[in-house]
Amino acid sequence: MSPEYPFDDAATARAVVDDDGLLVEWNAGAERLLGHRAAEVVGRPAAELLAGEAGRGSRTPDGDRWDGILTLRHRDGGTVSVWLLAHRVRPRDDGHHQWLVVTPIEGDGPRLPDDPLDDVGLLASPCAVAIYDERLRLRRINPVMAEILSLSEEHVRGLRVPELTGRPQSQDIERQLLRVLTTGRGTDVRTYVPVGDDRANTWLARLAPITDAKGRVRGVTVAAHDFTEQYLAQKRLQLVNEASVRIGTTLDVTRTAQELADICVPALADFISVDLLDPPEHGGESPTGRLTAPIALRRMAHQSVNPGSPEAVVEPGHLDVYPAPSPQADALLAGHTIVASMSTGDLQEWLAWDPVRAERIREYGIHTTMSVPIQARGTTLGVAVLTRFRNSQPFTPDDALLAEEVTARAAVCIDNARRYSRERETALALQRSLLPRSLPRTAAVEAASRYLPAARSGVGGDWFDVIPLSGMRVAMVVGDVVGHGIQASATMGRLRTAVRTLADIDLAPDELLTHLDDLVVRLSDEAGHEGGSGEVGATCLYAVYDPVSRRCTLARAGHPSPVMIPPGGAPREIELPAGPPLGLGGLPFESAEFELREGTVLALFTDGLIESRERDVDAGRAILCDALSGLSDSLDEACDRVLHALLPQGGAADDVALLLARTQGLPASRVATWDIPADPALVAPIRKQVLDQLGVWNLTMASFTTELVVSELVTNAIRYGTRPIRLRLIHDAARLICEVSDTSHTAPHLRRAKTFDEGGRGLLLVAQLTQRWGNRHTADGKTIWAEIALLEEGE
Repeated sequence: MSPEYPFDDAATARAVVDDDGLLVEWNAGAERLLGHRAAEVVGRPAAELLAGEAGRGSRTPDGDRWDGILTLRHRDGGTVSVWLLAHRVRPRDDGHHQWLVVTPIEGDGPRLPDDPLDDVGLLASPCAVAIYDERLRLRRINPVMAEILSLSEEHVRGLRVPELTGRPQSQDIERQLLRVLTTGRGTDVRTYVPVGDDRANTWLARLAPITDAKGRVRGVTVAAHDFTEQYLAQKRLQLVNEASVRIGTTLDVTRTAQELADICVPALADFISVDLLDPPEHGGESPTGRLTAPIALRRMAHQSVNPGSPEAVVEPGHLDVYPAPSPQADALLAGHTIVASMSTGDLQEWLAWDPVRAERIREYGIHTTMSVPIQARGTTLGVAVLTRFRNSQPFTPDDALLAEEVTARAAVCIDNARRYSRERETALALQRSLLPRSLPRTAAVEAASRYLPAARSGVGGDWFDVIPLSGMRVAMVVGDVVGHGIQASATMGRLRTAVRTLADIDLAPDELLTHLDDLVVRLSDEAGHEGGSGEVGATCLYAVYDPVSRRCTLARAGHPSPVMIPPGGAPREIELPAGPPLGLGGLPFESAEFELREGTVLALFTDGLIESRERDVDAGRAILCDALSGLSDSLDEACDRVLHALLPQGGAADDVALLLARTQGLPASRVATWDIPADPALVAPIRKQVLDQLGVWNLTMASFTTELVVSELVTNAIRYGTRPIRLRLIHDAARLICEVSDTSHTAPHLRRAKTFDEGGRGLLLVAQLTQRWGNRHTADGKTIWAEIALLEEGE
């Protein structure tokens, strides 16, 4: 039962009895006391050694120690009355306890003249003092130590520390005593002595050598100081410090509530429930007025010393209503912590109202509850209810202060999480309103898209768009504003609007990015004047695809290059001039033009898709190409496959925008082109050829409007334009596009003619007859176009 030391072990009679009452150990001291050898008694019932009834004795409240006088049978047939001290030693490896039974035989041994151990001055200290001799056996204790041990010096004199206390930590104390005895240097030892099943006193024991006149170490004195209050204060401070680290690791309300529950069990309670008031709808502020019962609370988290929290009546996420006599409602109505006890009847009215909880309380022996309101910034958020059943001690005022401190920290984190959630929802709503709700259906491309906000940092400035252009062409754009939050979303909205405006005047991709760069520079200047950082940055990729020529023109401003998947081919990156990010100002952008086969898929995306902390950009691009291999007919399925392959389970660290577009070509039979002579007299034959073409296309119902529009546009081109002049008709399922091109860079404009003007009404007439019209500049001049809405005959 104790480590071997170079001292006489037979000075104490010692035996060990298991929980079945059988002797399992018997030392030489026991043989010396009763004459029985170990082989004769080990394995036999200890009760066989008793002679008659047990004598007087006493037991500690926890039942772990007994001492008293017993009459025992000697081997020679006689009896011996002896004082015995018995300690319950637990637990063993197999989960069973044993009893250590000891009694001193030789007491403190022979006394020498002028023995320094007999110096009464050593015992005069107001703290608990014990003196051990050279054999590490107890020589003296003062009255304070005797009161703590609840044992008299007369009985325990001659025992070693493990025999005196029977506690596991006594082995370490005896090793320290031996070190002081052999080295002559004192030391301090902190030890914890259990008082009950759930409480322990903390002692600071100062060990010092006792020397004689010649300086030889003759013993060791132990002066013990009750350090319990300081230790508990330190534990409370440690719990508060731990709470500041462990609570609020995320901006998630449920996670924060669970962190509060985890920190309180078992340090403060055996079970805790965290219930919150539901936040107001539509992102409003929580009410600050007085609450009234009954109160509806939603269970956010709970924790227990028992696995699975079987004490819980309400599951997390469920709503429950608490009447006025409940601990939850009482604390919320009072606005401060309330401690209630079963012994005082504080909970009787509530339990009579809620028999299910009453049964749980009886089943688990819950005796005390402590309800702590969760409040932050003058707002009541909910309540935490702590209960005890395994810990037999009631909640103390210090426990209440500690619970309030920990709960207050959690309340601020919960309030921050809710405020963040409201801001995030606001930003998401703003961004959803700025992004296209659906992509337009065009004859040029079939498109699908995905947008995912950042998992932690909130929404950002990523955007995408598909913009129909004149001549059946389509523009595709993906951009990324630097930063996150509402400001980034607002900037994104301004840039998206600017791109649509610039696209509407049919600027080439490189020219459009130049104008967009100027806008970002102005936005940076505005931000600086308004007290902001003055830095607004963005990247952008802009592409224009023409289904008639099947050519695509692209330019990028610091944005990742797109990936192209040709029909039946492997995905590959399109090499484009990099271009500077938007906002640097004054730097040129370059365009690149490619011919795309019908059915080619373009993947446009922001850097959040391929960049992460776990891998570099090249690895991310390789995964993207692999996910796009073997592309199916469904672009939506391809989008989902790409996101699943590239993004982590918990979401991306940055915003992600993805746009997939499959090109479509317009058959040559849907396009008709004429070279226009410069003679106005030859316009009539052109009109005749146009009408004939409409007949081929089965569009004779649109002949009148088309004839007028063609006449006006061709006549204006002959009168004001520069040769060569070309007329082109493009037939789509729902519209007819008339385009007249010439080499003049002078753009026409719509004006209102006066009453007596002979001209100036042509474009006004075109505007009235067509769905929309406009002009665009080309490398050779300009093109005036108009779209006529139509339905094919027979529909």
